Amino acid sequence: MSEVIDGAIEALKQKLGEDGFDGSVKFEIAGEGAVLIDGEGARAGDDDADCTLSADADTFQAMMDGSLNPTAAFMTGKLTVDGDMSLAMRLGSLLA
Repeated sequence: MSEVIDGAIEALKQKLGEDGFDGSVKFEIAGEGAVLIDGEGARAGDDDADCTLSADADTFQAMMDGSLNPTAAFMTGKLTVDGDMSLAMRLGSLLA
């Protein structure tokens, strides 16, 4: 597993807390792999999800450290969403 994926998992666990997430969302990080977020929390995985978010590693890191709002990333084309947009919006509000 890459350092980017490991760091993403830790950052997401901190942001989500112990409750996990109601729904399933996958972050595909270009050139690194994927992180699955669901009721069990965040973990490395490329399983099917209700919503898939795709971005490069720099964009993902900027969203995790708070320097880039997920909605702004989507509006500028740095983040793409495939699937249930309402799940993406709910996750975005948790990350912001």
